[in-house]
Amino acid sequence: MIHIQHLHYCYPDGTKALNGINLNISEGEFFLLCGPNGSGKTTLLRLISGLFKPTSGTIWVNGLDILTHSKEIRTLVGIIFQDPDSQILGETVREDVSFGPENMGLPREEIQERVDRALQKMNLASLSERPCYLLSSGEKRRLAIAGVMAMKPRVILFDEPFAYLDFPGIQEVLKYMMELHREGHTLIVTTHDVEKVIAHVDRMAILQKGEIKALGKPEEVTRDLYQFGVRPPCYVLLGKEKISWLE
Repeated sequence: MIHIQHLHYCYPDGTKALNGINLNISEGEFFLLCGPNGSGKTTLLRLISGLFKPTSGTIWVNGLDILTHSKEIRTLVGIIFQDPDSQILGETVREDVSFGPENMGLPREEIQERVDRALQKMNLASLSERPCYLLSSGEKRRLAIAGVMAMKPRVILFDEPFAYLDFPGIQEVLKYMMELHREGHTLIVTTHDVEKVIAHVDRMAILQKGEIKALGKPEEVTRDLYQFGVRPPCYVLLGKEKISWLE
């Protein structure tokens, strides 16, 4: 689904954010991208979504080059930012979820169907007319996911999805992520705190200073986390089996 080759990215001030990334992610895969703050995780997500353009190198999504098929990429890939307030645009919950499908130029009936389904899936139907500024942090996170779901992307990118959430909020968002994965979506989640999600991912990569330092299944990579500035999950430190935050 995603093929990245020799990817480099420099910010306008000359800061080198990514340095020679090579990565393949299969359709339907749940992929964890971890690393300390400033390692390039968010930059990589924004490149995959087409928000940034590579300094050099290539990214293909479902066989499409992000540089020459930007419109198609916007329908294939949805991104949920660390701060949900940054992507909430509507006055009410329903208006916000409707924003994406409306801008796709879809028929009114299809917009209605997509919005209703997304609100139902994210347990927001009863809040559909509530002003967005009255929502809790967890509700805003669910709203951001609903807005992306209404676009029906095949790939969903989560940037630090558990930030600012308490334990019930983390469980709630993780539950919805698992449901999206079961439905066949390709999920990529970035975090510096792997504890919350590592029990559920198919593969993971450690990113440090813009380079992939380790890549593989969680049981193959967790031993390298501490070396690259990422705290290993408690079950690894205690020599136990994987523990899900949903249990």
